[in-house]
Order: sequence, then C-alpha cells, then structure tokens
Amino acid sequence: MGDWTEDDDRTRALRSPTPGPVPSRAAGQPSHPVRGRERPAGEPFAGEQPGEARPRGSSRVYGKPREGSRPVKPLPGSAPRSAGSPGGPSGPSGGPPGDRGGFRMPSWRPKRPGRLAVRILIGLVVVLLVLAVGGYFVINSRMKRIDALGEYEGRPADTPGTNWLLVGSDSRAGLTKAQRRKFATGQAVGRRTDTMMLLHIPDSGGRPTLVSLPRDSYVPIDGHGRGKLNAAYAFQDGGPKLLAKTVEKVTGLRIDHYMEIGFGGFVGIVDAIGGVEIDVKQDIKDRKAGINLKKGKQVLDGGTALGYVRTRATGAIPDFERTQRQRQFFSAVVKKAASPGVLINPFRSVPLALSATDSVAVGEESGALNLLSLGLAMGDNPVTTVVPVGSLPTINGEAVVQWDRAKALRMFEALAQDRPVPPDVLGK
Repeated sequence: MGDWTEDDDRTRALRSPTPGPVPSRAAGQPSHPVRGRERPAGEPFAGEQPGEARPRGSSRVYGKPREGSRPVKPLPGSAPRSAGSPGGPSGPSGGPPGDRGGFRMPSWRPKRPGRLAVRILIGLVVVLLVLAVGGYFVINSRMKRIDALGEYEGRPADTPGTNWLLVGSDSRAGLTKAQRRKFATGQAVGRRTDTMMLLHIPDSGGRPTLVSLPRDSYVPIDGHGRGKLNAAYAFQDGGPKLLAKTVEKVTGLRIDHYMEIGFGGFVGIVDAIGGVEIDVKQDIKDRKAGINLKKGKQVLDGGTALGYVRTRATGAIPDFERTQRQRQFFSAVVKKAASPGVLINPFRSVPLALSATDSVAVGEESGALNLLSLGLAMGDNPVTTVVPVGSLPTINGEAVVQWDRAKALRMFEALAQDRPVPPDVLGK
C-alpha cells in the first residue's frame, strides 16, 4: 500500500484539499468542497432558469427534484406530529431547535399488572395439575387391594347407583404396644368386624344414603346356616368375600365397591386431617374405651375418636347407640378429608394420602378416583339410618338382632330402584 499522502481518484473526493478548519455546509452538501463541482453562490441548479423562484417545501430525492409540493408523509406507525410534540416546530425529532433528528430509541413501558397476574395464575394451575396427576399415580400404585367381590350363582343383578360396603375391623395392625395400651384396644388377635355400613350413591345426583348394618344381625351365612353378620368375616373360610356375599344376599343389592380399615388406620387418618369436630350428646367416661368426654362440640384426635366410636357405655341399647356414633363420625371424617382445605393443603393431603394407602384396603375393582368420588358424595349431607329392627331375641345363648323384614325389604327395594328411602322406615 502506498504512502497515505498520495492522491488518487478514490481518495481525492474524501479529503479536504487544504489544511485548516472545515467550513460548515448546508444539509445535503458534502462535508468539504469537491474539486470540479463547486457551484458559486446564486448559481441556479441544473434545469432551473435564472431568477426562477424555487417552490417552498421542495426537496430532492436521491439527487433529483421531488415531484409535487405536498409535505412528505410520515412513515407507517409514526405518531402524528403537532406543535411542541416530537417532530413539531421545535425540532425535526421533537427535541430542542437545532435537533436534526435521527434514530429514536423506543420508549419503555412497564408490563400490565393484569397480564402478569394471569401468567402467575396459569403457572400455579399447571403446577397443581402436575402434582395432582403425579399424586394420583403414586396413591393408586400404593393402595392395598383385596379380592372381596366375586361372581357366584344367584348374585343380584346390577342396579342403578353405586353401592359401597364399608367395613371397620378391629385389627390392631399398625399400632405399637404403647398405642394399644393408650387407646385401650386390648391384645385380641384374629379377624372381626366392628363396623359395617352400606353406602348408596344415586345416579340422579340426590343425597346418598348411609345404612348401618348391626354386627349382631341374625342372618343366613352361605355354608354356615344362620348366625351373626360379623361371623361371616371371622370364619376361617370367611373374610371380605364371604361378608360381601352375605350382605348382597340379605339386601338384594349388588355391591360395587368394598373398603376396609383397621384401628391403626382409623387413628392415622383422623390425625392426618387435624382431627374432627364432633357434637358429643352426653358425658362419656369409659375405661375400656380409654375416653373421658364432656357433652358438647369438640375436636377429637385419632385416639379419642377411636374410643368414641367403640364405647358401649351409653344408651339403653348400647350397640345401636354405637352404630349411630359410627355413622356420625364416618360422615364427619370423610367430609373433612374431601374438603378443599385438606385436598389443596399439602401439609394435610400428603399425610392423609400416605396414611390412607398404608391402612385402607379396597376391592380390586376400586381405585383412587373411586375413593375421591366416595368422599365427595359424603360431602352432600347423606341420609344416615339403620336397618329397621324387629326384635332383640336370645338365640343359642347369644343376644342377636332380628330385622323387621317388611320394612327392611321396602328400604332395600327403594335403594335398588335408586329412589329415596321411605321416611317411615328410616331409623335413628
């Protein structure tokens, strides 16, 4: 590359031919005179006649005169200009006089708070959905399932609505020795049912019906003649399957779902939801059940609740008083467990789910969604009752409960037809 002082056709027009300060030029002219192109002051432009007035507002576009005399239109998207506004008389770009315009940075505007709130809400909904779906699969995979319902000759046909057989056993599984002493559950072994209830959820969306089945009900048991209802569970060849079969035969209703819970599971679930408020109808003191309760509304924890539903220290007919308390407490527990305050609170819902999957057993045909529908149904203020009782005889040295067959038949026929139970057959 040659000396920088050498002149050629490419650089000659780019340098000032004389040293010293460069005079200011009008817009549209080169920053310094170009050799051979200087135009004396007053000389007309090419194509103009001497003395001819140049139109105001005219401009040159790419070195040629622009046709017409209308002002140049702003670019699309530009804001209209007025005096004092950007691009007005104060300056080409809205600044002070002498401002020649140029590139203007776009002004920053804060995001609308409403849009930000919507995005946060959508994000929370997505997180909750992911947790709900994930929790469903975890809970469903952890649930204990047992073979409780099966086909047999003469089984009742499917009827409208959904029927649950709810069983509370006196199993001490899950309780430590200290808990057995504290809750006064004793050291009994074997399998016995302490609570049996039939829940009917109508397809019509009406109120569910929760019917207590007294454990001492004297009924026919397949292969064992007649005996107490809970004996169907305790027989060596019995268990959930024989119990469900016995209930289906004496009620004429087909059982759709089976759920069973022991003492340990009962305590864990009640504690997981933070206890349950119960209106105790009278003072109850029972050493065998491990409770000392005063009359009135109070929140019971798991151990106290277990004693409350087990005690026989009240009423002229203790077993009926006990079934009434069991219905009362079961309704309160399931209703609270399915409430939004528990379901959307991870500090309640997670312990509840873990406790339920560890202590609740369901039939092979049932899953987490079925349990959720059970809880929601119990939140609809179910009708609670007991099978109509006809007499309390003593047979073979045992006190048993004889059903009022006519009223019991009307009750179960109404449920089979998905209709409300007639008021005159509802018991307390």
